[in-house]
Amino acid sequence: MVIKKAEHIISAVGPAQYPDTGLPEIALAGRSNVGKSSLINALVNRNGLARVGSTPGKTRVINFYNINDVLMLVDLPGYGYAKVSAKERQSWSELVETYLTGRKQLKAIVLLVDIRHQPTADDQTMIRFIRESGYIPIVVANKMDKIGRSQLKKQLDLIRTTLGLDESIEIIPFSAVKKTGVEALWQRIEESLPESTEHGWFF
Repeated sequence: MVIKKAEHIISAVGPAQYPDTGLPEIALAGRSNVGKSSLINALVNRNGLARVGSTPGKTRVINFYNINDVLMLVDLPGYGYAKVSAKERQSWSELVETYLTGRKQLKAIVLLVDIRHQPTADDQTMIRFIRESGYIPIVVANKMDKIGRSQLKKQLDLIRTTLGLDESIEIIPFSAVKKTGVEALWQRIEESLPESTEHGWFF
């Protein structure tokens, strides 16, 4: 898998700042500190492309990353951090919803959950939103390196049951540390892209 170009384009606070590239976009959603930045860095094999915040819940922008001039990875603000005010949570919710409901370039939504824990009510709300918006969810169970192999099936079953996923929806175990799941996630992303962008991209 060859990533020839991976660059941060803009941190947007509203539609007026969204980049006008015309490229298909893949959005990454999940709770604060679920590891979206680390996942992006693992996907493109660049340690410092997406900044890993030391304080969860502080990202209040939508980050756009150009990958190979073929697609944009779009990092949405994390949700569910308890130490922010209700007003801040509402503003983040509006920021995310405006993007997800109005962005024509959006082709798929990746939902990250922490493989160690049962998905939260916020995760359940997001999976419902993804389905109701007409997208087939791409579900990633992140931080696989933090559990034992014997726990894997149990945790994946818990995630599947809590999110109400049938067997047709693959849950991708992922570890940014060990690079587990990188190829599987790229494959699912590729499948969601228009046919004109599929060939000659990865290899």
